Order: sequence, then C-alpha cells, then structure tokens
Amino acid sequence: METTLFYLVPAASVLALVFAWHFYREMKKASEGTPRMQHIAEAVRKGAMSYLRQQYKVVTVVFIALAILFAVMAYGFQVQNEWVPIAFLTGGFFSGLAGYLGMKTATAASARTANAARTSLNGGLRIAFRSGAVMGLVVVGLGLLDISFWYLLLDWLIPEGDMPTAKLCMITTTMLTFGMGASTQALFARVGGGIYTKAADVGADLVGKVEANIPEDDPRNPATIADNVGDVAGMGADLYESYCGSILATASLGAAAYMLAGNVDMQVKAVMAPMLIAAVGIILSIIGIYAVRTHENANIKQLLRSLSVGTMLSSALIVVASFAVLYLLGLDRWWQMGCTVVVGLVVGTVIGQATEYYTSQSYKPTRKVSESGQTGAATVIISGLGLGMLSTAVPVIAVVVGIIAAYLLAASGDMSNISMGLYGIGMAAVGMLSTLGITLATDAYGPIADNAGGNAEMSELGPEVRRRTDALDSLGNTTAATGKGFAIGSAALTGLALLASYIEEVRIGLERLGQDTLQIGERVVKLSEATMQDFMVYYDVTLMNPKVLVGMFIGAMMAFLFCGLTMNAVGRAAGKMVDEVRRQFREIKGILQGEAEPDYGRCVMISTRAAQHEMIVPSILAIIAPILVGVVFGVSGVLGLLIGGLATGFVLAVFMANAGGAWDNAKKYIEEGNFGGKGSDVHKATIVGDTVGDPFKDTAGPSLNILIKLMSMVSIVMAGLTVAWSLL
Repeated sequence: METTLFYLVPAASVLALVFAWHFYREMKKASEGTPRMQHIAEAVRKGAMSYLRQQYKVVTVVFIALAILFAVMAYGFQVQNEWVPIAFLTGGFFSGLAGYLGMKTATAASARTANAARTSLNGGLRIAFRSGAVMGLVVVGLGLLDISFWYLLLDWLIPEGDMPTAKLCMITTTMLTFGMGASTQALFARVGGGIYTKAADVGADLVGKVEANIPEDDPRNPATIADNVGDVAGMGADLYESYCGSILATASLGAAAYMLAGNVDMQVKAVMAPMLIAAVGIILSIIGIYAVRTHENANIKQLLRSLSVGTMLSSALIVVASFAVLYLLGLDRWWQMGCTVVVGLVVGTVIGQATEYYTSQSYKPTRKVSESGQTGAATVIISGLGLGMLSTAVPVIAVVVGIIAAYLLAASGDMSNISMGLYGIGMAAVGMLSTLGITLATDAYGPIADNAGGNAEMSELGPEVRRRTDALDSLGNTTAATGKGFAIGSAALTGLALLASYIEEVRIGLERLGQDTLQIGERVVKLSEATMQDFMVYYDVTLMNPKVLVGMFIGAMMAFLFCGLTMNAVGRAAGKMVDEVRRQFREIKGILQGEAEPDYGRCVMISTRAAQHEMIVPSILAIIAPILVGVVFGVSGVLGLLIGGLATGFVLAVFMANAGGAWDNAKKYIEEGNFGGKGSDVHKATIVGDTVGDPFKDTAGPSLNILIKLMSMVSIVMAGLTVAWSLL
C-alpha cells in the first residue's frame, strides 16, 4: 500500500506545476493596458532580470566553492556521504529556479493587475492573487519533485547493508543536504533582495515624499522603478527552503525513531508520511485558490475575509485528508500523528491571526501607531517598537503550546519517548506548511498588488483606479506580514526537529570513522543501539557544560549580528540612493515639473551593486559560524549554538516583521484620510516610521527564519567534520 501511495507525491508535484503554468498563461492573456503602462512594466522587468542575473553570478561562485569543499570531505577525507555535493547543488538550483519563476510572474502581473482594476476590484484581486498562486505552486511543485526524485534515486543506489533500518537513515540525512542548498540560495535571495528593495524604497520616500512632497510612486521620482523592481526580488526562494526543510527534517526523524526498534516497514511509512501530507496539501491548495473572490467596493476587512475563505477551506480539508492518508498508510499511532498535523495548522492560524491583528490598519494597535504621529516621528517609532515587542507574546505562546501538544500526542504522553515526540513536532511543522501553495499565494500577492499601485500612479490613471489598487496594496501589506509569520513559526518547529537530525548525523559520522560503541561512564553502548539521551550524556550536553553555554551565547549573538549587518547594509545603500535622487532633482532641469524624464537606470544600477556587495558578508557568516563553533567547541558547542540561535532568532524575527508591518500600515491609514491625510505633518511622521520599518520587515526580519535553518543545515552537513576533528 505504501509504495502505491508514494507515487501520489511526484504526481502532486507535477499537478502543481501544471496549474502554475495554467495560471501563468491565464495571466499573460490579460492586457497590460495603455502604452504608458506597458512601458513602465517593461522597465521594471528589465531591471528585475538584470538584478537577478547579477545575483546568480555571485551565488554560483559561492555554490561551486562549497560543492568543492563537500567533495573533498566526501572523497578525500571520507567524512561525508559521496552524494552530498550533488544533492547540495540540486537544492540550490531548484530554489533559485523557484525565485526566478516567481520574479518573472510577478513582474508580468503588476501592470495587468492595474489594468484589471480599471474595470473592477475583483478583476484586480483575481489576477494578483492567481499570479501569486503561480509562485506558491511553483515552490511546492519543485520542492516535492526534488524530494521524491532524491528519495527514489537514493533508495535504488544505496545498498541494504547489515542493518536494513540504517539505510533509510542514510537516505534521509543525505537528502537534508539539498535542504542546505535551498537554504543557502534562499538566504542570498532574501538578503540581496531585501537590501535592493529597501535601498530604493527608503531613498524614494525620504527625498520624494518628505523633501519634495510628491506622492508615492510618482513618475518624477528617479528611484521609483528601482523600488518596483525590488518589491519582488527574493520572493519564492525563501519559503521553498522552509517547505523542503520541514519535510526533510521530519522524514529524517521518522527514520531515526523506528531505527532502534528494527521495524523497517514502519520506518518506511514514517518517512513517507510527511511527503504524502504535503502532496495532498497541494491538491487542496489548488481548490482553495479557486475559492478566492470579492465584490466591488469591498473594504480591507472584507478583502481579508475573501482570502481567508481560500486558506481556511484548504486548512479544513487538509485536516480530514491527513487522517485519511495516515490511516491508509498504516502508520503506527496514525490518529495521534493526524492530531499533530492539526496542532501545526492551529499554531499557524493563531500566528497568522495575531499578525493580522497587530499589523492591519483595521485594528486598534496599528491605528494607535498612526495616532502617535500627531506628536511627531519619534513617538511613531517608539509606538511601533513597543507594538512589535508586545506582538511576540502570542506567537511564542502558540509555538510553545504547539510543541508540547505535538510532543505528547506523538509520544503517547510519555515524555521520555524523545524520538517519537520530536517526530510529532516535525509533523506539526509539516502541517503548518502543508497548504503552502495557497499560503504563499497570499504572501506573493503583496508585492504584485504594490507594484500594480505603482504602475497606476506612474501611468496617471484615475482616482477610482488608485482607490482600488490602494485597497489591494493595503491588503497585501497584511498578507505579506502573515506569510512572514507562517515562515517564522515553521522555522521554530523545523529548527527543533533539525536539532534531532543533527544528533542522527553525528551517529553516522562516528560509524563512518569506524567507532561502533559509546563509553558512557561505566556503560558501553553499541552505536547502533544508542538513544538520543545516550548521545546527550556522551557529549555532556547540559547547562553546566561551558561549551553548551558558550554556544548558546554565540547563537543568540548571531541573530543580532546578522540583523545589524543587514540593517546597516540597507542604510549605506539607501544613503547612496538619497544622494542620487537629490542629484537628479538638482541637476536635471524640469523633473519636478514633469517636463523631463529621470534617469531610472542609474538608480536601478545603484540598488543592484549595493545588493550584490552587501549581501555577501552576512550570508557567508551564517555558513562559517557553525563550522567554526564545531571545530572549536565540538558537538556540544554546536547544539548550544543552534538552541541559542533558534530561541533568539524566532522572537527577534516576529518582533521585526510585526513592527515593520505596523509602521507601513499606519502610514496607509493616514493616507486613507485619517489624522490629516496625505501631505500632513502626521503623514510625514508616519513616513519616517515606515522608512525605519522597511528593513525590519523586508530585509532583516524575514531573513532570520532562513538563518535559523541554514545554521542547522550547515551543522548537519558538517557533522562528520566536527566529529572527526573532536577525535583527533
């Protein structure tokens, strides 16, 4: 039965790609509107592809260098599986491909969304959302296709050996390597894209809206095209690694949980379960996508409800489907495991609703930030920081409750059954991301709607069209914040699961070096029979071990150091953009009168160069830190690093994403005519807050969830080196 069911995985991935192609073709058939609208859309497309080409050149060099390192470790020192270099490259390739296809779709959809909004709000929503669905379906389709391909290939190539259950552990830990490839590419994409867009956005806002007193996306602003390009840079690749990471980590935990029992049949089922739930989630996401629509003159709450119909429908259906799949698969404790999927969905929903409450201008917290603008920009910033800090409570409590609930359900209430408990936490992470096809559609919808508004403004369309695109844009700010909440929440659960996968990779590393026992006090334990508790005692993973404590401090520091580097990168790049916009206003006569066209290409070039230069140090640091900690402090130090990075990075990411989203929508609330409306002193104060929040919510914050998982993935891939070095 399980063999037959497994083919649902590649079939669902192909189905996702087919529907992505269908939605893309459907979008391309729509008109881009007037010649002016088409001209602007073409400029954005050229800028986007130019940026992407430059980014991929830099990333390719890094990937080749890392692949060579892995090859030396695998074939030279034999401290790693020989398939690791190839798996790493394929993970990076598919992650990059997801980012490219997402960029191509988003840049093609913005003008068509603006043109559809000339006729109706529902028409604009339909094109923007289904174009976002292209990105969502491409991500899950490519991710699941890569996973199923590697599973079948390694199952065919790796021999059974003396211990059949060890084979699946070898397969799943090798597959985690392509998760590292995806995470590495995602970090470069998110950091580079975040620096690019925020350099342009901050420059456009500070000089155009505050100093020159011209509207957002005004064609007279030289940074406008670069801003529109940057809005879609980095999308797609980041959630690809979240999706793959949760499935791969859970499969690895399933293999480890049943290895000691010697139950090969149940081990196979435990590995397949997360893949099958993800496959069913694809089908149900497609159903949910078709359920999204709205009516004319809908307000922000009604628009949010329209999107919620699709996401909630998919979530409700996946609950039923998960129980059915696990029952048909014949998985041990199938109903408890089904409940862990429900736990993940509930946690994701709670995080999403909390994010919406704290970041939407429909609710009191963000309106209070708008109100604080009456006393100046300083109080806007203070209010936003306070809101962001307060907003961490609900997501953290939700994740804590979810972790305990999933653990107890999977372990049947036995807290000592660590392997099964952690497998349950992994299944909760899979449940949270099971309907990523539609969840990512709501996230990707945001920049498409934002760029549609930019196109409408630059094309000087009527106020009714701007009213519709503004409504779609405001909705996009909230859905983007919600999407980031899902990614951050899944990072917390997946990061915990990856900790257990690291221990399993340490076991394999010891076996590869010829060690077959653990000396634990007076006990001698066979390596093949050692439990997770045995490894913790063997490596003295306790709070009394200074290596663990040092690792925790370094992990916590990494989150802040990474954010500091990316925030400063945005500041430096934005400074160059501000200087350039001021120069053009000063030297090109007639810009502000609309009699001369700005040099948009110069601003695009500044953002592109800044992104390529500034993204290297933060991204490389995330890769080097786990390696250095492993060499200096060993396995216990690495575990401390991952724990410190996970706890600090999760809370910091929620804070930054929600504070940034609130500042942005506080400005939008003023622009709707409240507290003096556009051009007022209150409006200018909230623009300053939004400018501060831009790198919070679009650069540093969303990059942290990738940082958490990338450090875990690097630690897993480098576990063989860490173990070998510690035995010297």
